[in-house]
Amino acid sequence: MTPQDRVRDAYARLALGERPEAWITLREQEDVLADAVTLEARLAAGESLPLAGSLLAVKDNIDVAGLPTTAGCPGYAYRPARSAPAVQRLVDAGAIVLGKTNLDQFATGLVGTRSPYGAVRDVRDPRRVSGGSSSGSAVAVALGIADLALGTDTAGSGRVPAAFQGIVGSKPTRGLVPVEGVVPACRSLDCVTVFARGLSAAQQAVSIMSDPVWPADAPLAAPPRPVVAVPERHELVGMSQEWLDAFDQAAKALETAGARLRPIRLAPFLDAAKLLYGGGFVAERYAAVGAFVDAHPDDVDPTVGAIISAARDIPAHVLVADTERLERLRAEAMGAWGDADALLLPTAPIHPTIAEVAADPVGVNARVGTYTNFCNLFGLAAVAVPAGETSDGPFGVQVITRGFADAVAAGVAALLTGKPAPVPAAAGLRLLVVGAHLTGQPLNGQLTTVGGRFVGRVRTAAEYRLHALPTQPPKPGLVRVTSGGASIDGEVWELPPAALGPFLAALPEPMVLGQVRLADGSAVTGFLCEATATEDAVDITAHGGWLTYLASRGAR
Repeated sequence: MTPQDRVRDAYARLALGERPEAWITLREQEDVLADAVTLEARLAAGESLPLAGSLLAVKDNIDVAGLPTTAGCPGYAYRPARSAPAVQRLVDAGAIVLGKTNLDQFATGLVGTRSPYGAVRDVRDPRRVSGGSSSGSAVAVALGIADLALGTDTAGSGRVPAAFQGIVGSKPTRGLVPVEGVVPACRSLDCVTVFARGLSAAQQAVSIMSDPVWPADAPLAAPPRPVVAVPERHELVGMSQEWLDAFDQAAKALETAGARLRPIRLAPFLDAAKLLYGGGFVAERYAAVGAFVDAHPDDVDPTVGAIISAARDIPAHVLVADTERLERLRAEAMGAWGDADALLLPTAPIHPTIAEVAADPVGVNARVGTYTNFCNLFGLAAVAVPAGETSDGPFGVQVITRGFADAVAAGVAALLTGKPAPVPAAAGLRLLVVGAHLTGQPLNGQLTTVGGRFVGRVRTAAEYRLHALPTQPPKPGLVRVTSGGASIDGEVWELPPAALGPFLAALPEPMVLGQVRLADGSAVTGFLCEATATEDAVDITAHGGWLTYLASRGAR
């Protein structure tokens, strides 16, 4: 579809009236079509717009220039002059904003029912909650009206609705995506998140929104056989037998796809999760909007008002004590985590009905956040993906990783979806390998263990010769020549910047790193060999590459 076609299709779906409560503010179709016309002109002028024509829904606690920001409370509304950086970066990349979506008021809740604009119902079963607080955003994507939607995640609001609606929810490491222009819930824990129907689309949007603040050693991919910590069945609380079976099947699917599973003790993670609402940290919610709640009690959802107002009188010593306890729990949890690359958990233990939430709004909400509340407290990254169907609807799991290991989370999640791992947000340094570091060769682990990412197979320009060196393990030497050269097979990998220095320092003679010209005319850093070391070595240039040479000798 052209951008204009995509807009018309979305408004045709909106006209069907499915889940109208998902929206708080919808832009006029003519205004959105005008944006599409402008976008098509930008494309015709040759601009590179990776999100060209993608329709974007924005949770209504995130600013969009010219549209009211309500945070789910009409009396709180204001009209921002400029969009939040997260929104503006997506628009600059070609996304078109459709409107603002409903949410649990002031992003306080995981159910999607705490809003004067109406409870947002599940897409498949209107008796059930859609999940909150980013309820409208998840539903807009699940219905196919929006291609991308922004949410926020303090306690799990970017993951729980994704699980209930059978879509992807990506929660990056806190601090990667700026929270400027976002009505705070808990300022030190808030995170802008993305909903999409596919993993690659979600990760692409996160990449576009992210600041360039990655640590130099941030991994760019999951290892070929990642170690994934998985709790044993008796560690999982509050789940039905059917949901426990669904989680077991997801873990087995991950193992079948190549992951190595390792049991983990969940107690410190679950104990930390209880601190988010059951301790001093909830004082941040009062600091954010407490003055408004106190001054406008009739404008505030009763459950939301009770939670925020109760935080007003929390003494400072409670917050200090809980902060100290959190540090102890984090140390215990990371000790249990060990050297695992990721943690696999259910996204939620239940999918409640709207009636169940009404009967026990605080208790049911707390149960929903059992496996999500600790994540930002520990500074972790997570991706929620669908993992099958149950009698309650979609079942979802989340892949959780250490902070800034977002690419690992996406890579492990990709094993579950059966799709290729998305391109990471973090930038790396490219390296050409032509021998023992190739995929499947003895030294390839030196690339994968530091978080290296396979980019693709290439050929050098026709100005190199290849020699079999008498080394252990066997490896070739690539030498550039002024004449008589040939094109040699190789692979390009991308490494975290911090990995290349130690890599170079440990490089044995006669190997060196230098610029290698590729067949497409570009240049990349790659393995070369000192010319003197090839004087007595066998010239294997005629084979066109190391793997072809090994195959000719019956080796692999």
